[in-house]
Amino acid sequence: MTRTSGGRLVAAIVAGLAVLPLSGCLYAQIPEHPPITDVEPTPSEEPTDSPIDQPTGDLPTTMGFADGTALPPSTRVEWGDGFFVDDGWTSTRADDGNGGWAYGTVDGTCTAQFWQGDVTGLSLTPGDDSAGSDALLAYVIGDAETADITPAATTVLLGYGSGSDLSVEARQVVGASGERSWSITARAFTATGHGVYVITDCTGGDIDATFAEVVAKNPLVITG
Repeated sequence: MTRTSGGRLVAAIVAGLAVLPLSGCLYAQIPEHPPITDVEPTPSEEPTDSPIDQPTGDLPTTMGFADGTALPPSTRVEWGDGFFVDDGWTSTRADDGNGGWAYGTVDGTCTAQFWQGDVTGLSLTPGDDSAGSDALLAYVIGDAETADITPAATTVLLGYGSGSDLSVEARQVVGASGERSWSITARAFTATGHGVYVITDCTGGDIDATFAEVVAKNPLVITG
């Protein structure tokens, strides 16, 4: 098969995603979770309803890509589930037991699909969480390689421990078609073999404000 240039291939991927159906149909075409080893889900792979205010143990106070590479292998990484008791959001898909669940706004304009779990089945570059995050994005999008995603992705910040502490670096790709806008945001931790992603999707809603709310109310909880 003839390969297109990285820029043209990424544009094609983004265009393809932009015309996918909404909600459940979109999720049906995006893998629920990356390939994992023969390890059963553990309690650490359940969302945390009450995020801690600060990181615990001898962990960095920020979680840039370089900080993540120094984490002990036993470190737990999980989403804090701030939408669990939020009146503006309702569950649209319960925890599936494989690290995935989803919420939607009560007005039906936006959805947020979360995932957390083992990413050791991906081709990660040891000691490079930025490249690892791009690899996770490539997997979620499908039919793409890390080198194709990197030029199209940008670095954004997620919450860490408390929603007001935006210091977890992550990688994001975005797209839009008509009134619909979406973003896929991922962070891989190469030292622990874990990763997270969230897909934010709005039709008629404010995608930037919605993503900001997702970040503020669902910070990452990292414990060692």
